[in-house]
Amino acid sequence: MKLPQPRGPLSTALIESLQRPPHVLATAPLPSPIGLGALYDDDLQLALFIAYELHYRGWDDVDDAWEWEPSVLALRAAVEARFEAALRSAVGSQVRLDGLGVADALAALVAADDGPSLAGYLQRRADLAEFREFVMHRSVYHLREADPHSWGIPRLGGRAKAALIEIQLDEYGGGTLSRMHAELFRTTMRSLGLDTSYGAYVDAVPAITLATNNVISYFGLHRRLRGALLGHLAAFEMTSSLPNRRYGNGLRRLGGDAVATRFYDEHVEADAVHEQIAAHDMCGALVEDEPTARNDVLFGAACALKLDALFATHLLDRWARQQSSLRTATRLVREWAA
Repeated sequence: MKLPQPRGPLSTALIESLQRPPHVLATAPLPSPIGLGALYDDDLQLALFIAYELHYRGWDDVDDAWEWEPSVLALRAAVEARFEAALRSAVGSQVRLDGLGVADALAALVAADDGPSLAGYLQRRADLAEFREFVMHRSVYHLREADPHSWGIPRLGGRAKAALIEIQLDEYGGGTLSRMHAELFRTTMRSLGLDTSYGAYVDAVPAITLATNNVISYFGLHRRLRGALLGHLAAFEMTSSLPNRRYGNGLRRLGGDAVATRFYDEHVEADAVHEQIAAHDMCGALVEDEPTARNDVLFGAACALKLDALFATHLLDRWARQQSSLRTATRLVREWAA
């Protein structure tokens, strides 16, 4: 993936440095927004995304030694402090739910979620351009689907680890390339005439889309937040089956064939099973073994729900004003081919 275009002084300084041999970074100013504003700050979220990608597949023409350069880690830590403060401000008291077992508390969080129905809009009303935009946003995550949550595997033991592996095996297609969810999503993108290369639309998506990705990397790369990582995954799985049915039906309404919709159709059944594994076998087992992890599990789940709601609000608000939900104009590889 090529380094993206900068969005402010922080990302500019980081991008310029990464194009040179590893060295100690000069002090770069952090963006001014604090609290919820940090979730919408393009400069902050892009800098965090760039730093995290060093731990995934890296950047074209960027020395791999940058991954563990102490000054990059120090910069990342300063940005993460702003990010976590924004997350905790965003979810507020949603993570309390005293007196409930962790599986019941997760179910209560999901039931109380009052975010706008992006899936309902895509099923019944979205036009092809809007559906394509939605897929462009989601490609930032889905083209590496499961990778951020897999950071949790070596951080766990016992039943929680076994349950996480059971979920991840399905995400990776049981080791069969054509069944990997990232590959299924690439097929959906290809059917929609979109660029299927890894990270193709990073420059196009706004801060809130990057934040929905950054939060998983943040949880996954910090052992102290392993409970939040599992809670995030549980919320993902518990809110996936019905929306994916709606996404698939929306794409069929727009002319998508079985190949184009397979990614969504696959998630309808798989995630209905994953929901129970995630809430009871994974999160339940973790909290049984480590009772102090309960609040972290609920915090991670609340973050997943809140950021998804903010993401949905952004798309629906832009579309209601007849505007693109993307930051920049994007290139379609070809026209609708289904």
